[in-house]
Amino acid sequence: MIENLFGVSPTVFFGLTVVLVGGCAFMAGQAAATAWKPATIALIYAILLGGGDRFLLYGLFNQPLWHLPGYLSHTGVLVVIALAAYRLTLARRMVEQYPWLYRRTGPLTWGERTDTGTGAPKF
Repeated sequence: MIENLFGVSPTVFFGLTVVLVGGCAFMAGQAAATAWKPATIALIYAILLGGGDRFLLYGLFNQPLWHLPGYLSHTGVLVVIALAAYRLTLARRMVEQYPWLYRRTGPLTWGERTDTGTGAPKF
């Protein structure tokens, strides 16, 4: 069942897609957020990495190159990783760069500061 969906064994899926190429997707999301690019850039990077992941599966593990369910499922995981990294980095940068305007409200979110009564910013 899982091999039909992913096109490979769960061990290969976790090792190659999640750890190796997922690390690249994480760094691509961070790079897009660090450069203040829109989230669609991270999405495009993840889609391209999905093609690279499929090629590595073809070359290293003799899997079919054109396996649409495998490509879509692997790319979906990479998109989630890249967009999560994008949002984590963007939230961190907003709070670090503009501490007088924003405060951290969660790992992926930030909000406006409402403690503006004393005239001095509170960190």
